[in-house]
Amino acid sequence: MMAARVTAGAAFILIAGTGSIIATGKHMTPPTAGSAISIRGLTKRYPGATKPAVDAVDLEISPGEFIVLLGPSGCGKTTLLKMINRIYEPTSGSITIDGVNVQSLNAPDLRRHIGYVIQQSGLFPHMKVAANVGVVPNLLKWDAQRTRQRVEELLDLVGLPAENYANRYPAQLSGGEQQRVGLARALAAEPPTMLMDEPFGALDAITRTRLQDELIRIHGQISQTVLFVTHDIEEAVRLADRIVIMRDGGIVQVDTPLAIFSAPADRFVSDLIGANDILRRLSLMPASIAMEPLNGLPPEADMTIASEAFLREALAKLVESGRPYLTVTDDRGEAIGTLSMMSIQRAAAPPESSDVT
Repeated sequence: MMAARVTAGAAFILIAGTGSIIATGKHMTPPTAGSAISIRGLTKRYPGATKPAVDAVDLEISPGEFIVLLGPSGCGKTTLLKMINRIYEPTSGSITIDGVNVQSLNAPDLRRHIGYVIQQSGLFPHMKVAANVGVVPNLLKWDAQRTRQRVEELLDLVGLPAENYANRYPAQLSGGEQQRVGLARALAAEPPTMLMDEPFGALDAITRTRLQDELIRIHGQISQTVLFVTHDIEEAVRLADRIVIMRDGGIVQVDTPLAIFSAPADRFVSDLIGANDILRRLSLMPASIAMEPLNGLPPEADMTIASEAFLREALAKLVESGRPYLTVTDDRGEAIGTLSMMSIQRAAAPPESSDVT
């Protein structure tokens, strides 16, 4: 089968291919886990360039991880992404997916197993929403009933009920709705790996936040391996299991959002992420980090906060209520500690980067 390629001005989208998800009525059976990806010594040097666009990158990605590639323009993050599905060919180094070197595979066959979503949805303007989402099933020669069922499931999954959206044309949709349809199409055959290159970058802030929430929800249901490119630190923090920070074609730091904020590798990382932004740090830190023992204090029954809630929420509750402390509860609702302004302040103290030059 051929991979579908949709052209929309300068933008295009490769629609991925074969998956293991099974449709049953209005529900989907849980798919297999995402792919494991291993990147070793990956380098891309363009002819005539004075330095490589990607320089000897090593990265190990576990199945089902949500990895965000973060960095300034020109740092190599999109080039790295496009070498995974062989839109760009590496100068040297290797990429293996589930133990198979991608260079050993036919490029169109490889892309049929990798979802790819870009900033512009790339929908066929002359085709209705249902037909756009059904492109891959039709390429795979699914029967009409199976395709229709799959399209309805995917539209429900991305929050566009088929009864309201299936028969609309792309021009009748908002930008955010078009992007949801593009995401549904990329998920059509449930590829174990999704590559997303600033898919929400052209949207307004409210729509972008809504789509980020949708993506978090979908990833929680499907558990694909996702590599997501952005230059927006807030987006990276919201989405990532781990953030890969790049500069000048190389990786500067790889870690969880909280770990990077707590211990930025150098001044560049600290400045990029805004490590001294207290509210941003509080948005990453669970209440359990700053919790103090009860020490005989009576639990505040009406002023509690879950141990896994973030300190920014705890701070807001303390400020709004004027209470001296909150009672921290476990998953059974039992009191296990307290949070005060002082304990939050201690936990949120700005980190010191390891390199201040």
